[in-house]
Amino acid sequence: MASSSSLPIPLPPQTPSPPPDNPDQRSLAPEPQYDPNALSPMHGIMQNERLKEDIANMGPTSPTSPSFGSFSSHGSNANAGSDPNPFNFQPMALAKSPVMKSNIGQRRGHKYKHSSISHQIFLEPPPRAPLALPASLPIPTLKECRSSMSKDQKTRFWWSVCHMLIAGYTLWSAHGSLAMTALSHLILFDSLGALLCVIVDVLGNFEVWKRSSVRHPFGLERAEVLAGFAASVLLVFMGMDLISHNLQHWLEASPGHQPHHSHEHDRVSAGSVDLTAVLAIGSTLVSAIGLKNHARIGKSMRFAYIESLPSVLSNPSHFLTLSCSTLLLILPLLSVSLYNWLDKLLSLSMAISMCVLGSRIVKALGSILLMSFSGNGVSDVMRDIQADPAVTAIDDARFWQVHYGLCMANLKLRVTGTEETLVKLREKITSLIRNRLGGGYGSGGQKWEVTLQFTAERL
Repeated sequence: MASSSSLPIPLPPQTPSPPPDNPDQRSLAPEPQYDPNALSPMHGIMQNERLKEDIANMGPTSPTSPSFGSFSSHGSNANAGSDPNPFNFQPMALAKSPVMKSNIGQRRGHKYKHSSISHQIFLEPPPRAPLALPASLPIPTLKECRSSMSKDQKTRFWWSVCHMLIAGYTLWSAHGSLAMTALSHLILFDSLGALLCVIVDVLGNFEVWKRSSVRHPFGLERAEVLAGFAASVLLVFMGMDLISHNLQHWLEASPGHQPHHSHEHDRVSAGSVDLTAVLAIGSTLVSAIGLKNHARIGKSMRFAYIESLPSVLSNPSHFLTLSCSTLLLILPLLSVSLYNWLDKLLSLSMAISMCVLGSRIVKALGSILLMSFSGNGVSDVMRDIQADPAVTAIDDARFWQVHYGLCMANLKLRVTGTEETLVKLREKITSLIRNRLGGGYGSGGQKWEVTLQFTAERL
């Protein structure tokens, strides 16, 4: 009993640790000896631990001690048929191959760009040079435009406002005169052109107006064409309104019809000077010479009948306003009966002229908005290019206008000859297009950018 009480109390069974992830570490650790006949799988481990603790606690013993026989008999039973080495070492062979790590618990699949497989399947696009054009440029606000205006631009702006006030005064002082009403519409059209010139001049202070970008390939200069197109449509509507008023007056003047309104032309006395007509002439000359309000429209649309006149009168808008104002200045010198007939005739003529002029401007500006060229001389240029001995055929030829100051020509030709001959041909065609269609050097016409593509043929 004394020997049994001196034995240590056994430890409770512990939870076994999971096997290591590395197979080499698993092979290096000695495998525990399990007894399949024991009640607990930890029976062999517990028994080995108990023997080690007994040896440590027994100290020196003699053969006569009561525990000597039991220990020797227990030890002989435990070590029977085993290695005389008290430690349970097992021989192992080291692997010569490199140690492979386990993939357990790791994320499977390639790492996209960093994977070797992805480099074979998903190839990266070749590096591209950055675009020379910016994606977009800032559009100035109203406050920025006001702060960027120079003294001359402010003066021109206030003059355009005064021009509009003169148009309103002309309409207010018409007093039933259809010719004066038509003149007020023409002055309003001229004042809109003067205001548009000031706005274009102010926007020219900013980079977005002329510099190309991805969003606006030709800058904002095409906005001027759109504004002129809207003003020309308004001119057509005003001319049609005047035609309807003239028809109404002709119906009221027919026999058997009682007019609802009395149209007495008492706005000026006979033999006096019409101050409203003088104001109309002065405002038109100031806007035409100082602001050049319809200069761009005059370049894109020419009338052969008035092209030989001076610069101010060669513009159809200025010619129509100045001629109407001059006739209204002369009308008070005539008799009252003749004044009435001439007033109606002049009003109808001006209304028809406004419709014709507005429709021509709409057609010319509409072709610019549609990226086409409506000028004259294209057929002559094509005939001269075809007549050159170095040109065998013209595959394609495109002429188009971007805005008031820029036109483009793209030609694809089949040619023969040496390299020196082709260089001279390129210079000849470029000079021919710019002189015939652009008006030549120093004439102030449109700027032409010519692109030529040659296909050399062997004879």
